[in-house]
Amino acid sequence: MDPIKVDEELNLVLVHDELALKYVILVNQDRSYLSEWLPWVTSTRTVEDYQEFIKKSLSEHADGKSLVCGIEYLGELVGTAGFIRIHPKLQKAEIGYWVASSRQGYGIITRVCKKLFELAFNDYGLAKVQISVAEHNTKSRAVCERLGMNLEGIITN
Repeated sequence: MDPIKVDEELNLVLVHDELALKYVILVNQDRSYLSEWLPWVTSTRTVEDYQEFIKKSLSEHADGKSLVCGIEYLGELVGTAGFIRIHPKLQKAEIGYWVASSRQGYGIITRVCKKLFELAFNDYGLAKVQISVAEHNTKSRAVCERLGMNLEGIITN
């Protein structure tokens, strides 16, 4: 699959095995920050862990269940974004994302999500896009607000 051009600075690339080592390095640089919000960070440490993640993501993509991409900012891998779940019968997709703390504040996730919305509504023919964020993750909540999304509820526990 060709990269998905977001804009002049950003591309989304379908995850592939060559990204495994890059993910290890990127997550290790930000492990304490990312683990505050993402439960998988504490159990994903090796190239093999990321290869398994990539294998699973590609299998789900082939089945039409997800679209997980690396985020490239000016040619450098800086995070992950995509449809972590696609529900064709419900005409709905759930977006998941993370970006290295050193690349926050550049509008990367907002721009990526706008592109994912475009794909969801125009290419996938979906009717709804959902983003779930931790209640106290103010940065992710701000992304949702910038995108004009509505808070539909807070899930307890």
